[in-house]
Amino acid sequence: MARTKSIAARRHRKIKKAARGFMHARSRRVKSAKEALLHAGQYAYIGRKLRKRDLRSLWIKRLNAAVREHGMSYSKFISALKKNNIELDRKILADIAVSDPDTFAKIVSEVK
Repeated sequence: MARTKSIAARRHRKIKKAARGFMHARSRRVKSAKEALLHAGQYAYIGRKLRKRDLRSLWIKRLNAAVREHGMSYSKFISALKKNNIELDRKILADIAVSDPDTFAKIVSEVK
């Protein structure tokens, strides 16, 4: 009769495959690899939230710099957008400010 492979060995293989690229015992020992994978998952989860926060602050900084060239502050620009019912979010506005300054100038003049 053929020898059956244990479920534990299969589980260990799965953990070690996921821990590939980690250094030293974290990629070689199952217990250490399992612990490292748990922490890696937590860092990845937190990192996904931080990336959103970082990108929003980048958009705000870009908008502030672009709006100041037209003699306006960021906060006044955003409040004027809301008053004029222009529903462009910060991401799109920052992209327009970087890629197409002429269009951005038209938006600013429309808001003024």
